[in-house]
Amino acid sequence: MNAVAVAALALLSAAAVLVLVRLVRGPRSLDRIVAVEVLVTLLVAGACVAIAVWEYTTFVPVLVVLALLGFIGAMTAARLIEEREELR
Repeated sequence: MNAVAVAALALLSAAAVLVLVRLVRGPRSLDRIVAVEVLVTLLVAGACVAIAVWEYTTFVPVLVVLALLGFIGAMTAARLIEEREELR
């Protein structure tokens, strides 16, 4: 594994730890929703790095499913927040 992949995985891991802290400490539900969305994005990015380094092309469909779930989750969260704003 080359140095770029190691650096990328290290930075993604550090970001995931910070996002998990925000997920646990987030005072509002919006903070937690955004943290989950960022965590899904970090998982997709980490999977991309792993696919590129180890050439696991069989995991590409899993990557597509993760990306679609992240997109659907973001749209659902945005809709939930919009509905809550209308109730105020």
